[in-house]
This record gives sequence, structure tokens and C-alpha cells, in this order.
Amino acid sequence: MNHKERFLATIANAPVDRPASWMGLPVPSAMPNLTKYFGVSTFDEVKTLLDDDIYPIEVPYNYAPSNHIACAFDFAKRDHLDKPDDRTLTAPGFFEDYDDPADVDKFNWPDPAKYLDREEANRRVKAAGNDYAKMGIMWSAHFQDSCSAFGMETALITMLMNPDMYQAVLKKITDFYLKANEIFYEATKGELDAVLFGDDFGSQTGLMLDPDLIRQYIFPGTKLLIEQAKSYGLKVMYHSCGSIFPIIDDIFRLGADIVHPLQAKATGMSVENIHANFAGKGAFCGGIDAQYLMVEGSPEDVKKRVNEVIDLFPTGLIVSPSHEAVLPDIPPANIEALFKTVARRK
Repeated sequence: MNHKERFLATIANAPVDRPASWMGLPVPSAMPNLTKYFGVSTFDEVKTLLDDDIYPIEVPYNYAPSNHIACAFDFAKRDHLDKPDDRTLTAPGFFEDYDDPADVDKFNWPDPAKYLDREEANRRVKAAGNDYAKMGIMWSAHFQDSCSAFGMETALITMLMNPDMYQAVLKKITDFYLKANEIFYEATKGELDAVLFGDDFGSQTGLMLDPDLIRQYIFPGTKLLIEQAKSYGLKVMYHSCGSIFPIIDDIFRLGADIVHPLQAKATGMSVENIHANFAGKGAFCGGIDAQYLMVEGSPEDVKKRVNEVIDLFPTGLIVSPSHEAVLPDIPPANIEALFKTVARRK
């Protein structure tokens, strides 16, 4: 099997030569340790050595100062930030003092058509080649952005006390992502295999808000984003950190193909518990603890756990660290142990 075939078979719960695997998205500060350890100079070379199956395609979004699609809205009040490109959910946001939905257009909403580079999007997806499963990193975190728009505490209070105001802001955010994503999908049409959406709902021990509130306010927009991606023939990986067990069924019903990242030490999210409740009902990605095991364990500890996970999920699980961002505190030897163990399962 090539990488794309293995990815598609894994998420279909079909037989595979070995489970698909994904390193995730190393943060820039983690890259020097990785390239030095493996004796290479680029991220692509690291992926080749590890026999990784997914090639992430970042959306080329040029809007200063962050130049990132996940930081498209300049909501935070400046005097509460340490740096001009900070993105925070807890600082007071632009809409903190607004209560009339008619005021929603007082914010300078960006037009993604001005900042999303179509030609670069096409170049990036073609540069990945045809062997990998190519996945657009869309994020489209409309819930998290709504928290930034008001400040998290104010956003959640507004959701309950002034739902029309909250929904007016949330709709503007969702509409932005629907437009941005359509531009990206058109620019990469026929080349992309999957997309990653994400909104963090979970803490270490449970959901941050009642699941019925998520279903009422957040998931209607999520459904639109997933349906749009599906209309382009794309597989959908849906991300939320933390303990999200009560809404996993909902995420699959919305049309997502893969739930990510199975944060292994969060309540209810162990591979054993997920397998007992959802085996064969959908696909997952993650499962290898990146809070303790990957950071503090030995390569032998990592190897042992990867083998246990694959014994439970010989298919249906993309084996990956249980966080999309590989941080610099993870020793490269443990990354190597994870992927070498997966490769030996052929």
C-alpha cells in the first residue's frame, strides 16, 4: 500500500498492511531537535524517514501580523496583549460590551478573498506529490473564535443570556470560514484528500460546557463546514483536545470520518475505552499519550504502548501522538520509536 491507500483503508476500518500513522504538526521550536536527531535539514525529510502517511497542507493566508488562517480575526483588545500577534481566548474581546445583534458589523470583518493565496495553495498541494494522503489544515474554529470575540467568560455568559447576540457573531465567523474554505477547495480541486477542522471543547476531565449547548449553538455551523468539505469529496478529520467522550457520536453524525486526537490521559479517552464503545463506528487518530509517555517515557515504553494500541486497533485508528502539535519536550528518540514500531507491524 502507498500512504494514501493506507490512510483511506485505515479510516474505512478496512484491512491494511499496517495502520496509517501521522506525526502531527511539530511546532517551529521542535524542528531543530528533530532534524538534528535524524541528520536531515527539512521536515519533509523527517517525514520520509518515518514513513509518515499524511501530508499536511497549511492554508496560505497572508494577513499580518499572524499570517495564519487560525488567527484571522483581530478581536483582542490591544492593551491586554503581550505581543501584537497574540491570539487569546481569555482576553477581553471586541464584542465584550455589545449586546445588540445589529452592531455585529461594527467589527472590521476581513474578506478571505483578499488574503488567501490561491496560486500558493495550488502549488503547496501539488508539491506534496500523489503518494501521500494530502490533508488541508483548515481549523475553522468558529467556537474558539467566538470566545475570542467576546472574551471566553463573556462569550459563554452571552450564549446563555443574550443568545441572539452570540449567534450573530458566531454566524459572521462561520460565514468567513465557509468562504475561505471554498476558495481553498476550488484552488486545490482534485488534489486534496482530506481536511482537518478543530474546535477545543474538552478539559482534562470533561467538556467545558454542557453538550446540549454545543449541539444547539456550535454544531449547526460545524455541520455546514463538514457538508461543504464533503461536497468536494474530502474526508474530514475533526479535532478537539481533551475529554470529549459525550459528543463523539455527535461528531460522527455530523459527517466527520475521523475524531482526533484521542488525548489518552483525558477522562474517558483512553484507547481501551474508545475501542470498547466505538470500534467499527468510525475512525480515530492519536492515542499515544503526548502528556507523559512521549515526554517522560523511554523508547521501549513507547514501543510497548504502540504495540498495545495496534493490537486493539489493527485498523480504524491512525496511530499518532495524542496532540496535533509535537512540542520540543518530546525526545526525538520517542518519535522514532513510535514510527518504527508502526512500520514493523507490516
